[in-house]
This record gives sequence, C-alpha cells and structure tokens, in this order.
Amino acid sequence: MFLDSVLVQRKSRSTMLPSDRRQQIGAWLFLGSLLIFFLATILLYVIYAHRRADDPQSQATMPLSFLVSTICLFAISGLVHLATSSVRRDQYLRTSNLLFISAALALLFMAIQAFAMGNLLNSPATFAGTGKGVVGMVVVLAVLHALHVLGGVIALGVTGFVARTGRYDQERHFPVVFAAQYWHFLDVVWLFMLVAFYFTTGGF
Repeated sequence: MFLDSVLVQRKSRSTMLPSDRRQQIGAWLFLGSLLIFFLATILLYVIYAHRRADDPQSQATMPLSFLVSTICLFAISGLVHLATSSVRRDQYLRTSNLLFISAALALLFMAIQAFAMGNLLNSPATFAGTGKGVVGMVVVLAVLHALHVLGGVIALGVTGFVARTGRYDQERHFPVVFAAQYWHFLDVVWLFMLVAFYFTTGGF
C-alpha cells in the first residue's frame, strides 16, 4: 500500500515537472532577452553621454528621489522572496498578502519615479545646450524601466489573486517564483542605470 502511494506520487510529479521546466526555460529566455535589451540601451546611453561630456549642461544633478525609489525596489524583492518561501509552506493567505503589498510598493515606486522625472524635465538642463539630450536620455531609460515595473505590478496583482484562491501548492507555484526572479532582475537593471547616471551626469 505504501509502495503504491509512493509510485502514484512519483508518477504525478513526473507529469507535472516537464511543464514546470518548460515554464522555467521560457522565463529564462524572456529575462535573457530583456537583459540584452537593457544592456544595449544603457551602453548606447553611456556612449552618447560620453560624447557630450564637455557640455556643462550634461553635469546636471540627478534627483535624490531616484535613490529613494531604489529602496522600494529592494523592499519588493525581499517581499516576493518571502512569498516564495510562504507558498512552499502552503501559506496561501500570507503569500497573497505579501504579493499585494509588493504591488502597492511597486505603485509607490512608480509615483516616486514620476516625481523624479518631472523634476528632471523642469530642470534648466532640459532647455539649454546639448546637455538636454543627456537628461532626456536619462528620462527615456527611467521610463523604459518604469514600463516594465508596470508590467510587474499587473503580474503581482494577478499572482496574488490566484494565490488567494489556493491554486498554488508546494510543487506548483512557478508564477510566484518567476515574480521573485523578475523583481530581482529589475533591481539589477536599475542599479546598472543608477551607476551609469552617476558617472555620466553631476551625480546625486
């Protein structure tokens, strides 16, 4: 009897794991393509900013709110990591709450970013000299990142709702894992952007 139950468990796992592997491969390909896109965009920005290094307007300072918003991103990564630990323990309500809180923090991140970009667009560097191109490129990169954050907000909301219905369990919870991977990815990309902004402008 015990042997039969073990065989049934192994059989069910063998039918579920290939699907999870396909999802994982698709997720890694998606994140890999996004990484190439962002790295190429940041590289183009650095090359452009380097060519404008002699323009005094390119030394415009970056808003400190960029650094404040970074705290939100790290907090989200921590929360979604906790969510993955919770779903593995079948703590569905806690997992859902963590994901919903993460989505709320992501909205706060976008609000802070919008405030920061508003300050940049209203700064003197936007309206004078070729340095306005550097500031403009900073805004473009920040907007690109924010758009991917918006996609993450939707994913967190949907995943949180599904988690509340109890459709995830210890073995079938890849969407929660991918949500965590995606936010870790956004953290890394944003850190690359901050470093590029710091060395190609007047800093913070």
